[in-house]
Amino acid sequence: MSWLDDNPQVRNVRCGAVDLNGQGRGKRVPIRFARKLEQDGTRFPLSVLNLDIWGEDIDNSPLVFETGDPDGVLLPTERGYVPMPWLANPSALLPMWMYHEDGSVFDGDPRHALAAVVARYEALGLTPVVATEMEFYLIDDSGREIRQPRSPRSGKRRPGAEILSLRALDAFDTFFTELYDGCEAMDIPAEAAISEVGLGQFEINIEHVPDALKAADDAWFFKMLVRGLARNHDMAASFMAKPYEEHAGNGLHMHFSVLDADGNNIFANDTHDGTPALHQAIAGCLAAIPDCALVFAPHGNSYDRLVPDAHAPTGICWAYENRTASIRVPGGAFAARRVEHRVAGGDVNPYLFIAAVLGAALVGIEDKMTPPAPITGNAYDQNLRQIPSTWARAIDTFEQSAIVRRIFPKMLIENFVMTKRQELAIFADLTPEQQLELYLDTV
Repeated sequence: MSWLDDNPQVRNVRCGAVDLNGQGRGKRVPIRFARKLEQDGTRFPLSVLNLDIWGEDIDNSPLVFETGDPDGVLLPTERGYVPMPWLANPSALLPMWMYHEDGSVFDGDPRHALAAVVARYEALGLTPVVATEMEFYLIDDSGREIRQPRSPRSGKRRPGAEILSLRALDAFDTFFTELYDGCEAMDIPAEAAISEVGLGQFEINIEHVPDALKAADDAWFFKMLVRGLARNHDMAASFMAKPYEEHAGNGLHMHFSVLDADGNNIFANDTHDGTPALHQAIAGCLAAIPDCALVFAPHGNSYDRLVPDAHAPTGICWAYENRTASIRVPGGAFAARRVEHRVAGGDVNPYLFIAAVLGAALVGIEDKMTPPAPITGNAYDQNLRQIPSTWARAIDTFEQSAIVRRIFPKMLIENFVMTKRQELAIFADLTPEQQLELYLDTV
């Protein structure tokens, strides 16, 4: 029986996949054709998963004219239908991923890239457990300049940021109530919401799940839900890395641990330090940070966030219970030992991001790498190797990296580099206002 049989109120379906920029690409389908989608999938050009951020073809891409712009076959993922509660008419999303005509995986699909990393863990009898922390701003973008929206309750704009303020959350209670209801409907395990460092900035944690693909799906769905609901309330919701020059940027932090075949956390023992596997995973993550910076900071605005003393890490280091480090081991019970990767901005493609982090950790475990000593104190004040501070450098490093080639397929690396170089070239000619318009509620 189809999910649609239990949800007869649904009137239309969206089907589609995620491109390399984290944008959904697909079709709107009347409900009477939905069952054909479930059984046979649909088709569109392979090149659609390698468009630039504007949705344009990549110049000289071998996926376009050189090969005749052939179709791929989109088939439903294991997730199945997901409701779209921000839309006025009852609708559902059928997430899909791309295959070639012969049934083989299309290597340019970011969800397949993550699935391949997960499969490598499974071959070792291991299961990653993943959680994300989603930071975003609620913004009034109705005028020439963006600003914090008025409270629906008081009609006032807050004069400053209110860290962990209940009052700030209560001011937008209707929005957050709808957001949690939407997460429940979409099976997104949303946990605590907090008021963050920036003016009008909030964070919602999505709880740990032993399914990295679901964690990535949830992050992608969450972005769509937040942006859609915000527009219903005459606001914008922005995951842009740095929407305000004077306020903290948006991060997307990832927590992960790894279970063995018996369900034991391989990072945990009865000590504060954790296991050798924990240290090996940390070492792999540290080694991959400069090479995967393009994944963690994929857009021009991303690099405005990666500046010292602005609540985003800039030095490549790790520490226990220290939020100035790029890799943090949170406190708490020893049995719950995990790694928090703090480098990425809110503008990332969650499939590429989670694949990069888990892939790097696996390289560290496979190679039995050893990390440097953990730092103590303020990482910004220490002489540390720095995360690439320019987009062009990040693109070149990603393209040339040996560790990237151990994580991602060759086609995806080449396609991602092409789309980023095209975006970089056009971005250079944009005014600050055009840059803001491009990224504000797109990424």
